[in-house]
Amino acid sequence: MRIVVKVGTSTLAHPSGLINIRRVEELCKVMSDLKNAGHDIILVTSGAIGMGTGKLQLSERPRDVAAKQAAAAVGQCELMYTYDKLFAEYNHTVAQLLMTGSDFENEERHINFKNTMDKLLEFKALPIINENDTVATDEIKVGDNDTLSAMVAVNVNADLLILLSDIDGLFTADPHNNPDAKLISVVSEIGDDILALGGDVGSGLGTGGMRTKLHAAEICTENNCDMIIANGKDPNVLYDIVEGKAVGTRFIKRG
Repeated sequence: MRIVVKVGTSTLAHPSGLINIRRVEELCKVMSDLKNAGHDIILVTSGAIGMGTGKLQLSERPRDVAAKQAAAAVGQCELMYTYDKLFAEYNHTVAQLLMTGSDFENEERHINFKNTMDKLLEFKALPIINENDTVATDEIKVGDNDTLSAMVAVNVNADLLILLSDIDGLFTADPHNNPDAKLISVVSEIGDDILALGGDVGSGLGTGGMRTKLHAAEICTENNCDMIIANGKDPNVLYDIVEGKAVGTRFIKRG
């Protein structure tokens, strides 16, 4: 299988913004093992601004654009250093790609991206992708890594996109506020009733929420790719997903 795994800031970092060392180590170990088993693994990672917030010892996530971009510049270094070190322990070479919306919209840059990805996978490298928050502006940014990961999955012809978050999947109501909320295990069609469940805005460190995840699901399922939302607190959940076990919420591709 060709699998795109997206991890959110809430999965990678403690509420302080500092890296959750134990979880990230386990995540890299599991993804390395899946790669050893013959799967193509592509990682779309959040966390640059969150990690930069912690590294700079800021009391909260920056709100203005310049401060966010400065935090991202600091945090991206920390993020890639960590991934490079951990994946190297399992003899895997990582590659960094920092993307903006124009890399998908501009035909020449879009082709270059696809060609580079094809060659990296041919070389058995593990691509690690993030939005280029340091330079992205409203005119060229994708806006969130849920959408970015869906665009990546479609463009590399992935079989599956896995969004690892701080929630078990899509529920009939907000499980934080409603104890009667039920997990929806399978979504075969994304209609108005499903879209109406995407009202939250996500954690304090990240930019996404259920709304962006549902948008990602629309992109994937309309382009021959399944998508799963699962809780990333235990990275071993990736084994269950690859083995076909029922985990989180699975959005089924059309046709």
